[in-house]
Amino acid sequence: MSTKSDIDRVRRFKVGTMNVEVYPTREAMGAAAAHATAEAMKQLALSQDIMGVIFATGASQLATLDALTRIGGLPWEKVCGFHLDEYVALPVEHPASFRGYLRRNLTDKVPIREFNEVDGTAEDLEQVCSNYAERLRSAKPQLCLLGIGENGHLAFNDPPIANFSDPLDVKVVKLDEACRTQQTAEGWFKTTSDVPECAISLTIPTMFRVPRLIVSVPGIRKAAIVLRTLEETISTACPATILRAHPGVTVYLDIDSASKLGDFLPPH
Repeated sequence: MSTKSDIDRVRRFKVGTMNVEVYPTREAMGAAAAHATAEAMKQLALSQDIMGVIFATGASQLATLDALTRIGGLPWEKVCGFHLDEYVALPVEHPASFRGYLRRNLTDKVPIREFNEVDGTAEDLEQVCSNYAERLRSAKPQLCLLGIGENGHLAFNDPPIANFSDPLDVKVVKLDEACRTQQTAEGWFKTTSDVPECAISLTIPTMFRVPRLIVSVPGIRKAAIVLRTLEETISTACPATILRAHPGVTVYLDIDSASKLGDFLPPH
């Protein structure tokens, strides 16, 4: 359980246009990211009857979503929700299904107005992508929650297929070995061979059209990629490096994911 003093013990700095905040615990990080999300939702609700919000999934989002769904008085009745990605041909009942994840960790907990799920089990996946892209463009999301994969992916845009100028908004992608290994290491699948080879994913330009990005990246397994995100030349070799060029992004770290940052970190 995070306390106010945990949240207050934060180290803040900037790399490019990217704001970075480091918290002493995963719980404090999640509470801070949730608070920022809540405040953004409240501000959007002042001027919008319906607001598009994109939600992320995976182990990195658990603390953030847990804290967010516990905050009272949020305008969930105005939220038109979307998510970043979903595995192809994985039933919603599977523990790794992102649709199932968001039902358990978000939509079953709050009175959200509407949530648009990506159905990776549909026969016509191109039609699924086209329809989802159309709904996204209509909703014009103003807020997006994100994570960063161990290979630097954003959503499921792994280095081999990431495209900063992708002409598509939503597409079927092939997952690389590092991505599939991460899903197994985090316990979503028993073996790497159990991880689907493909997924449906929002593309990087789709995410970059969203004015506000809130990126939660906890845990020691993310320490190396956090360092790469901050110091490498911006390129698709580490897709997350592009976050340094977004004008409205804040990355939330815990002490573990920030453990390799060294000189980047300001003193307490």
